[in-house]
Amino acid sequence: MSLKKRDVPSHLLWLDMEMTGLDVEKERPIEVAAIITDTKFVEVSRFHAVIFQPQSLLEKMDDWNRTHHGKSGLLKQIPMGKSMDVVDQELAQMIDDVFHGERAILAGNSIGQDKLFIDRYFLKTAERIHYRTLDVSSWKVVFQTLYGEFYDKKESHRATDDILESIQELKHYLEFVKAP
Repeated sequence: MSLKKRDVPSHLLWLDMEMTGLDVEKERPIEVAAIITDTKFVEVSRFHAVIFQPQSLLEKMDDWNRTHHGKSGLLKQIPMGKSMDVVDQELAQMIDDVFHGERAILAGNSIGQDKLFIDRYFLKTAERIHYRTLDVSSWKVVFQTLYGEFYDKKESHRATDDILESIQELKHYLEFVKAP
């Protein structure tokens, strides 16, 4: 069965978040980036925001998060960050401006984890997201497990850099795919 033309996305919403941890009930987002591309991965729009969180929450971060977010410089930016409500509104507006009512296909590495935080903390954005996702991690598992093909990532743990790497990683895997 083929997709109906109306079901084929016009764009992809690449998104990445940095969080204080992975538990959506206890942790909070501290950085969000999004890049909207067309289906050929040409950038159409870009969004980035550091999110304010209280010092008391940051002090509860585990060693991994404290080390990586400190090393990347993100921790120093959080006190000047925007509120989650403002970030949600701005991100939802960017989606509206490009998708014009079409639900956005979320794309990225381990995008299900980001979607948990969207659904919990960014309700306006969540309303605009399609249930389908493009998870580059699934491609990674297939290519590493079945073909021994690895993509070397820098993993800066900054949201915009991680998105750009995810797009390049998917392009790398697609080089091996032959269209019918």
